[in-house]
Amino acid sequence: MGEVKPVPWDNSSWLEFSTYLDMQGAVVGVDEVGRGALFGPVVAAAVILPVDALSILMVDNIKDSKKLSSSRRTKLAEKIATLALDWRIGYATTAEIDKLNILQATLLAMKRAILKLRVKPQLCLIDGNQLVRNLLIPQVTIVKGDERSLNIAAASIMAKVWRDDLVQRLALKYSVYDLDRNKGYGSQRHLLALQKYGPSPLHRRSFRPCQTSLDFRF
Repeated sequence: MGEVKPVPWDNSSWLEFSTYLDMQGAVVGVDEVGRGALFGPVVAAAVILPVDALSILMVDNIKDSKKLSSSRRTKLAEKIATLALDWRIGYATTAEIDKLNILQATLLAMKRAILKLRVKPQLCLIDGNQLVRNLLIPQVTIVKGDERSLNIAAASIMAKVWRDDLVQRLALKYSVYDLDRNKGYGSQRHLLALQKYGPSPLHRRSFRPCQTSLDFRF
């Protein structure tokens, strides 16, 4: 229940102006960030854009959040928050990642974001190729969805800005890992710090670089 066949890859423009142009009801885009990080939660965002906001964001050249500068992302996130009918953040903790595995934790974060929405969507556009389990709302998986759906692209930006802000604040407590620069990903300085100091309580112990015999000490 709640499953729709995935949209095949082609060279179509934004899906909101083609495949889902005549869609009745709200369409939500869902994307995640932090899946490959060594530190912190995996974060998902769910964004529902009104029809009149789509052309505005298309003119703004909205695209995959990872391809935007930090300042550009922040400005777009502020605009999306103003324009969106509804948007929510969901996340899975480091402990949940280690317990479930990163894929299942990612899908859990996505589900939490969707279920927080006050506006009930008629269709979920999920970035990637994995459906969210036990979601009683029709859903479509879209490979490279943040390049094909404005709603997913918006979700990518909201998730990225929210997670970066969180890691930036946590960097003050865990300064030895250079988190303010690497945002929890495995940079050389981060890996060297793990070897020297061991993982912090917020590192993902199920990830190989975090599996050291040392334990972080304040």
